Amino acid sequence: MLKRQNPSTPEHRRDLAADGGVLSMSHNDSRSFFSLSQLVLSAGRIKPSPALKHSKITYFEVEIVDVQSKKQICIVDKVPPASTLLDVKHKFHKACPQWYPSRVGLQLEHNGPFLKDSVSIQSLAVSSIVTLYFTDLGQQVGWTTFFLTEYTGPLLIYLLFYIRLSTIYDQVESRKSFRHPVVHLACFCHCLHYIRHLLETLFVHKFSEGHTPLKNMIKGCAFYWGFTSWIAYYINHPRYTPPSFGHKQVSYAALAFLEIEPVFQVQPTTPSRGSSCWYPVPTIHMRPGLGLVSQ
Repeated sequence: MLKRQNPSTPEHRRDLAADGGVLSMSHNDSRSFFSLSQLVLSAGRIKPSPALKHSKITYFEVEIVDVQSKKQICIVDKVPPASTLLDVKHKFHKACPQWYPSRVGLQLEHNGPFLKDSVSIQSLAVSSIVTLYFTDLGQQVGWTTFFLTEYTGPLLIYLLFYIRLSTIYDQVESRKSFRHPVVHLACFCHCLHYIRHLLETLFVHKFSEGHTPLKNMIKGCAFYWGFTSWIAYYINHPRYTPPSFGHKQVSYAALAFLEIEPVFQVQPTTPSRGSSCWYPVPTIHMRPGLGLVSQ
């Protein structure tokens, strides 16, 4: 017969202790794993470590040299690669306040064309130092100011001759003379022409460049103002005689003015040093009601 083992023997107690230890250890491991998983779930997704950013940025130095004397004027340092030539002009203006950005002309070569303000420094750079040649373009004015001054003068000058100032005409002769209706019609057409141009300058025109040299405005004003003074003096003179062919000539001239008014277009020219500038020139296109347009 098999002898039944006494559960109280030392060997049996050791076996039970070993089995109980294994069970308790596996139970503790499962609880630890469950706690760790709950902690990971409550913390959310593990964010990846941020990539290291490069703190080193390459800057350029722009050396500005006088185009005539070849002497260095200044160095514009710490210019970011994305900067444009207009940004360099503003920094150059801070160093040399007497030259504002619209007055500064910069060239990559000594006899090369003037660079546009939208050109990036990075596209010009061969090394970390960029050398640009400086030319003083002279005093500049905006295109809107240019045309407003050019067109306002003829309008006011003609009206001064139309009212027959005592400093221009003899007052005694002006009172005795009779004004022909064509004189009033000429004043109306002249004022209508320049008022239309002034309104187009303010609300219609879009110019390709922002500035032009002051000397160009002086030349334009001298032509417009001088020609207006010349024709206004004779048309509004007390001894003015009507047209030879009478009302037919006046009617045809008025229709020609309203229907076949010459159109001016802004066309590019290439002056000295290869710079591009824009100014109005008459064309052969004859369309009524049109003014300066940009091509």
